[in-house]
Amino acid sequence: MFLEIREDFRSLLQKDPAVKGVLDIILNHSGFHAVVIYRIVHGLYNIGLVLLARFISTAGRFLTGVEIHPAARIAPGFVIDHGMGVVIGETTEIGQGCLIYQGVTLGGTGKERGKRHPTLGKYVVVGAGAKVLGPIEIGDFVKIGANSVVLNSVPAHSIVVGVPGKVVKDKQHIESELTDALDHNYLPDPVERRLYAMEQLIYELQKKLESKKDGIGEK
Repeated sequence: MFLEIREDFRSLLQKDPAVKGVLDIILNHSGFHAVVIYRIVHGLYNIGLVLLARFISTAGRFLTGVEIHPAARIAPGFVIDHGMGVVIGETTEIGQGCLIYQGVTLGGTGKERGKRHPTLGKYVVVGAGAKVLGPIEIGDFVKIGANSVVLNSVPAHSIVVGVPGKVVKDKQHIESELTDALDHNYLPDPVERRLYAMEQLIYELQKKLESKKDGIGEK
């Protein structure tokens, strides 16, 4: 547990430019507090102290604004930035080095008692307000745009945006670029691109109509 917390701490120092040092994280970073509480209650849950784990987890939710089920499986290097409103369900699995922002839900879509929450691969970035729902798989190095709703599995090295979420880029090999991985606010907007394409088409049609009018006027 302590080794995992150390990796979480190191990952936070790397990924959050707002932190002012070790003491700042310990005293003020609610996302880190939530991860530490999760590590503790996950250990308690695994040794059969389920009720105690759930009680401490509930108290932690009031303190941090983050709800992580004690049974969720989260690899080291996990970072929650601006954690308010984050919800991580019971059967969620999160790979090494993942980063999620405020308002993210990793939730289920039904009442099944088996696997019903998503599985995130390594170094996944989930933007603010995004919802990843159901027993789907999100591949390594995927970036999910803010407020996206992801209902289907996503291949590795992809970028997903929209409602419902659609893959707009793949195989970008972003794993070696930490700063690029954090720039989820620069993700492509497929709606904007389609609107631009429509504007270009309308412009071309207007030009053709004007040329035809000129031809008729000359006659």
